[in-house]
Amino acid sequence: MKRKQLRITGILLTICMILGTIFPVLAETENTSLEISAASGILMEVETGKILYEKDSNTRRSPASVTKVMTLLLIFEQLESGKLSLDDIVTTSAHAKSMGGSQVFLEEGEQQNVETMIKCIVIASGNDASVAMAEHIAGSEQSFVDRMNQRALELGMKNTHFADCCGLTDSDAHYTTAYDIALMSRELIRNHPQIFEYSSIWMENITHVTAQGTKEFGLTNTNRLIRTYPGCKGLKTGSTSKAKFCLSAVAERGGLSLLSIVMAAPDYKARLKDAASLLDYGFAHCSLYIDEQPDPLPEITVQKGISSKVSLKYADTFRYVSTDGEKITTPGKELKLPDKAEAPLSADSKAGEIIYLHPRNGQELGRIPILYAESVARLRFSDCLLQTFDAFCL
Repeated sequence: MKRKQLRITGILLTICMILGTIFPVLAETENTSLEISAASGILMEVETGKILYEKDSNTRRSPASVTKVMTLLLIFEQLESGKLSLDDIVTTSAHAKSMGGSQVFLEEGEQQNVETMIKCIVIASGNDASVAMAEHIAGSEQSFVDRMNQRALELGMKNTHFADCCGLTDSDAHYTTAYDIALMSRELIRNHPQIFEYSSIWMENITHVTAQGTKEFGLTNTNRLIRTYPGCKGLKTGSTSKAKFCLSAVAERGGLSLLSIVMAAPDYKARLKDAASLLDYGFAHCSLYIDEQPDPLPEITVQKGISSKVSLKYADTFRYVSTDGEKITTPGKELKLPDKAEAPLSADSKAGEIIYLHPRNGQELGRIPILYAESVARLRFSDCLLQTFDAFCL
């Protein structure tokens, strides 16, 4: 009887030891729940747009100067289209000069080039510079705001409406959400990465040249995270009595880029702490796999073409973001290509695809199109005669 009791006791002790090694892990996992003091927040992986965390992310709130993300997006789109140049001269109007709040104290009639105005907007959150740029691009601030609202619709920002181009207004007609801020911020940094040349500047001087003379004016970045958070490259702060404290922050580590958005934080310290906490959470739980050395692709036999073979290429580099803490290093790959293709074939048209699979469970991680690397024209009757003649001569 005692021997049986000892055996049972030994089994129970063994079970307890095993559970003792498991429960701390489980407890640690449960304690990783993220809490932020801001009323709204969202964490998004930039490349895929995957949401890693959100809190009340679709509630409409005042964004304050985070509004300027859309203003900057329209400016950089104008630059990309060639309708605007960094060297273009912008003249400050009386309306632009009259802006209160954060400003760089532009005088009526003062002229600065576009690049300087961008610095004033990004670094110092200048409301006067924002309005001056809006008027320069669209003729009036209201016309520019109309463009902002149109662009918001195009980006799927369903809970956004702008009433000005700088966020100074406390009107109830000026609102957005944490999710919508993430959408426009992602659009800006993915398509116009040169924004980081400005948003990562901590301090810089500009020169005011007015009727009163020439004087230097110092710009200091309103986003302290670029100094305190490793990998932070921007993007835009905002605060008013109505909006409280808001921030759209982007950080990159090891090729992984994250967007951290907070709205209506109680104070500026909480805003920075919340944004940093979201980024910490993302970098701790995410890993990035990039297929930097994809397998060589075979040639495909071409029928009825002037060439008998056609080369292939990958449409893009495959990237996969794991958000469950598991690091993907060697995914499975399934190449889907036809045995042959019939001419004519156009370069960059789709030939097939490669599917990436989870190495453990075989679930699909994503896919990349395989394209024809060159065009192949259809073989004409005259080409057939020429080929026959060449073969006969040989």
